[in-house]
Amino acid sequence: MVLADLGRKITTALKSLGNATVINEDVLDDMLKQVVMALIEADVNIRLVKKLRENVRAVINFDDMAAGLNKRKMIQSAVFKELVKLVDPGVKPWTPTKGKNNVIMFVGLQGSGKTTSCTKLAYYYMKKGWKTCLICADTFRAGAFDQLKQNATKARIPFYGSYTETDPVVIAQEGVERFKKENYEIIIVDTSGRHKQEDSLFEEMLQVSTATSPDQIIFVMDASIGQACEAQAKAFKDTVDVGAVIITKLDGHAKGGGALSAVAATHSPVIFIGTGEHIDDLEQFKTQPFIQKLLGMGDLESLMEKVTELKLEDNEELVKKLKQGQFTLRDMYEQFQNIMKMGPFSQIMGMIPGFSSDFMTKGNEQESMKRLRRLMTIMDSMNDGELDSLEGAKLFTKQPTRVDRVARGAGVSPRDVHELLNQYTKFAQMVKKMGGMKNLFKGGNMDKNINPKQMSQLNQQMAKMMDPRVLQQMGGMQGLQNMMKQFQAGGGKGGPGGMGGMFG
Repeated sequence: MVLADLGRKITTALKSLGNATVINEDVLDDMLKQVVMALIEADVNIRLVKKLRENVRAVINFDDMAAGLNKRKMIQSAVFKELVKLVDPGVKPWTPTKGKNNVIMFVGLQGSGKTTSCTKLAYYYMKKGWKTCLICADTFRAGAFDQLKQNATKARIPFYGSYTETDPVVIAQEGVERFKKENYEIIIVDTSGRHKQEDSLFEEMLQVSTATSPDQIIFVMDASIGQACEAQAKAFKDTVDVGAVIITKLDGHAKGGGALSAVAATHSPVIFIGTGEHIDDLEQFKTQPFIQKLLGMGDLESLMEKVTELKLEDNEELVKKLKQGQFTLRDMYEQFQNIMKMGPFSQIMGMIPGFSSDFMTKGNEQESMKRLRRLMTIMDSMNDGELDSLEGAKLFTKQPTRVDRVARGAGVSPRDVHELLNQYTKFAQMVKKMGGMKNLFKGGNMDKNINPKQMSQLNQQMAKMMDPRVLQQMGGMQGLQNMMKQFQAGGGKGGPGGMGGMFG
């Protein structure tokens, strides 16, 4: 992912300040030169790059700086603020109203990922408890309705379209009226695209917009077209009232900077970015956290949102068990399910401070998910008595025939079953230690709640369970301890459950 490459280059440039003995004009100019080159290589509009450089130089004046000021921090802060400004048009995005009909119309060129993005957005709202539906008003592209129908069926989202009606305006109007009567809250209308900007495309868009009176018009922008994004976005905005943008294909080799800077130039906020082919590969775009993630500073706010979505605090029985230091194989199975629900591993890793979004490559990610599914398959072959036993692995040690039976049922070797039981034993030991720390489950400052010796023991237990490469990337034991504090401060009631899900 080229945006991750941009993040690495800017981070390296900012770190060069730390290597300098004295911070002066030459050091600042050298650092800014590296940042500017990185942005231009990522296809960011040269006019905006020049402005960023001028703004940082205007803020940093060495002659006026008081003695004792941390110049490094001031420069890093100035660069960060300007990077945020680069992708922030300063416009607050529209948000739907619960309990009302919210009509959202999608526009964009053919091949930009518009139909896929429609389903992703409908799925995103459905997961959050909204009553969502889809309408296919694309009669230009052969197979458009089939694609939307297939996507919607797979995601279990109601849809509307026609194989016989050729007028997109009629389909859109009928679909919206029908779903409004059925009290749908999110009504998404997919419209036709063309290979290039044509008068007929814009005329049709305007007619569909007039017929359906959408509350929000979303322009889907393909990141791979680079600098051409700006002219494209302006042409669409001049025809219909584009209120927001979704950028697709940011997971590939697209430079991405062109799309981001075009959005800032046209004053339409980015609301989501497409990060892959799967239905949940849609990431909510928040300007400051996006830049933090880009620079490997993490995005704890989004991570805690993911944890909160799992409603771990509602599982009173699990929290009660954790407090008592009890943990069964079934509890571990549920934690694995939670990890799967949280979305792609690489996305989650990018939200943790010290990690970049490309920390886990696609290959590693697929391998991790495959391993997780294999462990769950093994547990699927266990009976209720084994899954709910507080003796856990001891039960299998006392009666080794259980291992052979489970291995046969799951189609794996006995060694794989033993590997699962070892993982479970380590996890159960950690839970036992957590159970002894009564104040861990209270909100507030972890330093005040738990004594240093207990904290150290828990950190060591977690470190044993983690991949050494991951631990090193986090900054060793100190990094792990800092991250746990951030989790506990941000997670509230969901904190302990959230940590369980992350390290399972």
